[in-house]
Amino acid sequence: MKYFITGATGFIGGRVAEQLIAAGHEVVALVRDENKASHLKELGAHIATGDITDKESMRAPMSDVDGVFHVAAWYKIGVKNKSVAEKINVTGTQNVLDLMQEHGIKKGVYTSTVAVFSDTHGKLVDESYRYDGPHLSEYDRTKWLAHYQVALPRIKNGLPLVIVQPGAVYGPGDTSRLGKTLGDYLLRKLPAVPRGVNLCWAHVDDTARGHILAMEKGGIGESYIIAGPPHTLEEMFLTAEKITDIKPPKMRLSPGMLKFMSKLTGALSFLPLPENYTAESLRVVAGTSYLGANDKAGREFGYAPRSLQEGLEETLEFMMKKINMPGGHE
Repeated sequence: MKYFITGATGFIGGRVAEQLIAAGHEVVALVRDENKASHLKELGAHIATGDITDKESMRAPMSDVDGVFHVAAWYKIGVKNKSVAEKINVTGTQNVLDLMQEHGIKKGVYTSTVAVFSDTHGKLVDESYRYDGPHLSEYDRTKWLAHYQVALPRIKNGLPLVIVQPGAVYGPGDTSRLGKTLGDYLLRKLPAVPRGVNLCWAHVDDTARGHILAMEKGGIGESYIIAGPPHTLEEMFLTAEKITDIKPPKMRLSPGMLKFMSKLTGALSFLPLPENYTAESLRVVAGTSYLGANDKAGREFGYAPRSLQEGLEETLEFMMKKINMPGGHE
C-alpha cells in the first residue's frame, strides 16, 4: 500500500512513517524542510516538499496514494504568538481532507486529541463525550474546531475518514513540553510538581501503532481514543524515581495556587515570562484531567499500549544516555 503522511518529521508522524516502511508499505512524506527528512529518505520514503496550509503544494504528492495519515498539527502551550494555530490546525486540516475527497482516496486517518474534551474533571470518558468550551488553551480550541467543524462534517458528507485521539504521548526523541519536563527532572532542574494533574500516558510507538491499526481495521466514520493508562503526574514521577533513583521535587503546587498564579501572570502578560509560567501553561496544569478510555480501540482493533513503567524505563534510559548520565543503557 502507498500512504501519504503529513507531520512526517514530527514526533508521532515520524514513528508512523517508520512503522509503515518497516511493514513494507510505500510512504510519501510531506515535509516543509527536506533537510529534516534525511532519516526518512534513508529508510526509503518519498519526500514531498510542501505545507498543509498550502493546498496546492499537496495536490501532486497526494494524487496516487491508497491512504492518508493527517498527523501534522500546531501543539504549543503557553507561547505568546498563537497566530498560526488556527491556520495549521483548522485550515490545514480542511486542505488535507478536501484534497483527499477530490482525489477519491479510499481511506484516511486524522489525528485529533483527547484535549478536545478539555478538563474531564477526573472522569475517564469515551468517544461519545462532548465538550463545547470555553477551552483552556489555543491548542485545545483549534483542535476542537478541526475535530467537530472540519472532520466530522466531512465524514457526514461521505469522506472515508477515521479519527484517532491520543492522550499524553511520551517516548525517546520527544521535544515537546512534556519531554522538556522529563529532561528537567533528570537534571534536577524541575522546581515543583503540580498536584492533581491526571493524564492518559501512551508511548509514542504504541500511539503510532494505534494509527496504523485504525487505518487497517478501524471503521470508517468512527473515532477511537488511543490514549494509554491513566496516572497522575505525581504517580508518573514516583514511577520515574523507581527507575532512576532521582527524587522528584518536594514542592507540590495545588490547583488553587496554580489558578491564582495563572490570573496573576495573565495580568502581567506584558512581561517576558518563560513558557512554563504563562497564564495558559499554568491554567492547563491546575488540577486538570485529560482522560479518555481506549476500550473501543482495544475491542475493535486490538489496541493495547504498554504500561507506564515499561514505557518510562525505555524513555528515561534513552534520555540519560543522551545527556551522559549514569544509568543510560546501550
